Amino acid sequence: MGGLSFGAPLILAGLLALPAIWWLLRLTPPRPQTEAFPPWRILERIVKREETPARSPWWLTLLRLLLAAAIIFALAAPILNPRENALAGDGPLAILMDNGWASAGDWDERTAAAEALIREAADQGRPVALAFSADPAGDATPIEAAAALERLAAAGPLPVPVDRLAAAERLSTALAGGAAPSLALLTDGLDSPGTAEAGAALAALGPAQTVLFRPSTDGLIALTGAENAGDALAVSATRPPGATGLSRPLRLLDAQGREIGRAELSFPAGDTQGAARFEVPVELRNDIARIEAEGFANAAEVRLVDDSFRRRKVAVISGEASDLGQPLLSPLNYITRAIEPFADVERAGSANLSVSVPRLLEEGPSVVILADIGVLPGAVHEALEGFVAEGGILLRFAGPRLAASVGEDTLVPVRLRAGERQLGGAMSWSQPQPFAPMPGESPFAGLAVPPDVTVTRQVLAEPSATLDHQVWANLSDGTPIVTAAARGAGTVVLVHTAADASWSNLPLSGTFVEMLRRIVALSRSGAAAPASGQLAPYRALDASGLMTMPASSTRPLVIEAGVRTPADNANPPGLYGSDLGFRALNLFEEGDTLAPFPAEAAAGATSLSYGLMDSTDLKPALLLAALALFALDAAALLWLHGGFSRMRRRLGPRGAAALPVLALACVLAAGGQAQAQEFGEVDTARALAATTATHLAYVQTGDGARDEISRQGLTGLSRFIAAKTALEPGEPMEVDLETDELSFFPVIYWPVDPAAQMPSQAAISRIDAYMKQGGTVLFDVEDNEMNALGGTVSAGQRRLRDILADLDIAPLEPVPADHVLTKAFYLLDDFPGRRTGSDLWVEASLRGDEAEARPASAGDGVSSIMITSNDFASAWAVDDSGMFVFPTDSADPAQREFAYRAGVNIVMYVLTGNYKADQVHVPALLERLGQ
Repeated sequence: MGGLSFGAPLILAGLLALPAIWWLLRLTPPRPQTEAFPPWRILERIVKREETPARSPWWLTLLRLLLAAAIIFALAAPILNPRENALAGDGPLAILMDNGWASAGDWDERTAAAEALIREAADQGRPVALAFSADPAGDATPIEAAAALERLAAAGPLPVPVDRLAAAERLSTALAGGAAPSLALLTDGLDSPGTAEAGAALAALGPAQTVLFRPSTDGLIALTGAENAGDALAVSATRPPGATGLSRPLRLLDAQGREIGRAELSFPAGDTQGAARFEVPVELRNDIARIEAEGFANAAEVRLVDDSFRRRKVAVISGEASDLGQPLLSPLNYITRAIEPFADVERAGSANLSVSVPRLLEEGPSVVILADIGVLPGAVHEALEGFVAEGGILLRFAGPRLAASVGEDTLVPVRLRAGERQLGGAMSWSQPQPFAPMPGESPFAGLAVPPDVTVTRQVLAEPSATLDHQVWANLSDGTPIVTAAARGAGTVVLVHTAADASWSNLPLSGTFVEMLRRIVALSRSGAAAPASGQLAPYRALDASGLMTMPASSTRPLVIEAGVRTPADNANPPGLYGSDLGFRALNLFEEGDTLAPFPAEAAAGATSLSYGLMDSTDLKPALLLAALALFALDAAALLWLHGGFSRMRRRLGPRGAAALPVLALACVLAAGGQAQAQEFGEVDTARALAATTATHLAYVQTGDGARDEISRQGLTGLSRFIAAKTALEPGEPMEVDLETDELSFFPVIYWPVDPAAQMPSQAAISRIDAYMKQGGTVLFDVEDNEMNALGGTVSAGQRRLRDILADLDIAPLEPVPADHVLTKAFYLLDDFPGRRTGSDLWVEASLRGDEAEARPASAGDGVSSIMITSNDFASAWAVDDSGMFVFPTDSADPAQREFAYRAGVNIVMYVLTGNYKADQVHVPALLERLGQ
């Protein structure tokens, strides 16, 4: 019937039964009339009699006739656009089907053609031998057509080149000695190694008929290379020969799938080689993970990029307390801004070095930068030693902490002198020193340093016989400013000045950026795969060009220097290695070409196109239509019998709407219950109590009497602060250094008792992280006096030294007369407590010739450590009635008043930083602005 045929035409005789069906359907009762009759109770006693309706509605009859006709037509197996039989002879059907990367774009059409051939063989009762050219392990033994259809449905395109010769040999072995087969070649339209030999092997079978499916290769391309040149990224590609020009847009994507750049890939008319050029900054080009043609259809139109394109990872850690409000005073600001254009910066997620350094090393950095870190915990020191020994570069910058902790340290390239040389100091020069010309063997060779780049403070290296060989840069007076030494496979580099602008203006210059660039360039990629050996499969590229997990059959990639490893079934294209380092394996490389399928490989074959095999079976659509008509019939019966009306009467006008609302409420209730269970496991009472108000904290020592004195002391100080200032602190809180979160508290009072248990290394690391994050610890040593940190050492001072030994702190000094602590709220000359014999020690401020003219010297930020032995807590302590608990060592009542004032200044200094120093500088600033 024109473009329509039927697989079971005799079933159409069922259409003759439609008149009988019509006669039966008209007996369907009509919709009953609803009459309002109040005395309905009387009717309940009336005997009900069945009544037969005379006829049904015409539209219901038509609906059911259409339903019956749809079922009859579906059972007749109608086919739209039926094709003529393509098979000749009576032997088995042999199908050689390409399922390599080039078949991904038209795989559905390819399988539709193969399915049509197999179904035709099934109608003729012929077995089917099916061989896939990209599957070397496939079995080509003739099987029943139903089993062949199952194999076809389970097959798919593979991201590898085809091997037609191996497939032809499997068919030849399976069909040898049997009847002449009908041969069907379902190709991808491209030539491949062994195609001619495969054609000869199949021709030896003497096929009764050969059918060749050869699709058009117009528009097919393969990316063959990418070169990350200095000024642009150049991408090369190939295509089969074509008389017309071809243009395809290409995209650059990063690891997150974000588009970095776009360019046009152009093939001149008659040329098989094309090129694209991406004018993208090098900083962006280094983030490329993938190059793809827009609308890619197969793996050849995608090119993966491995770590040779990746920027180095640089981990940066600073010993300075974090100060987001003053970024220009942080060494991390200068380092990160200098290296971000050419490297990926990994910052420490925690100030606790014992936690942050191992996590950073797990990220596989190429370079680790330590900015003014003097003391490293033992485990961190060992981890960094291992990092350097395995080939990493450790770059350290000097600073007050490093200068104060000079000793036997294997993580510095040279021995250092204690202290630092500064302009105007004991070990000083008369004027800032510029850089000397870079040594010829230095990585900085040829780098011209402007004469205005000078250094005012540095850490000096001890003279040695090997010092000259370890110097990368000198100052004009001959003192080393950058030294380096090999440690295992890696290198330790030390810049003898600070990474911020406090010791030198080097971080403010372009020289700083270039020096860091050259140091990073010396490093290996932290994620680089080895140049030889075996790499496990990491990610795979499927035939459609999408990233997937590798199959279990994928073998490790064997890498040999200078030897190309082709993509095959054992090693399909993808990434090999791990997230710390991988090698990209692509389908094509420079010099590879694409050629059309040679006609002589299938001489005498009948050529067909996949598009001519698109016959459509109408049976599923007709069955679906019958199902829809049946649903309409059921709904019509409910309506005719008043089912919907009774439902509305029973549920009410709002009943239907209430059901979805009730269901939604149940879902929300279940979700809320799950959420409550999830968050109920976390005890937030202490966190809420610590953050709803400002609380002073004290360290739990384990001695109940000592801890009670600390609580009473901070309680008295909190009440005094609330009475004298606008701050209203909450009740003091006790902290356990082992488990409690410390960041809630601006200052922690720590009474150092030699009889108390020594804190663990984990607790010391947590308090070190707290201090680096901006917190302040006030150590109050149980001692008579502590006017110097040397001389006769008491038990309390020995315990304090044990605690400070593992803390990375800057040099200390007694509070100078011009320090902001003396002016934070009250004007003070000293800081007494219950006793008066001890100075209050704080971090040493940067001081120079101009310091004498300043009304207040605050340094930059807040001192993270304060030390005294004046027993502040006893002087502040009050009982529940507000009475003082302990007397002072002097009969003068002003001593306790000044002790409270000292506490107020400490708290205000911790909370406001150098705000007061800025205020006393206002007249000088206004005078300068007036000039």
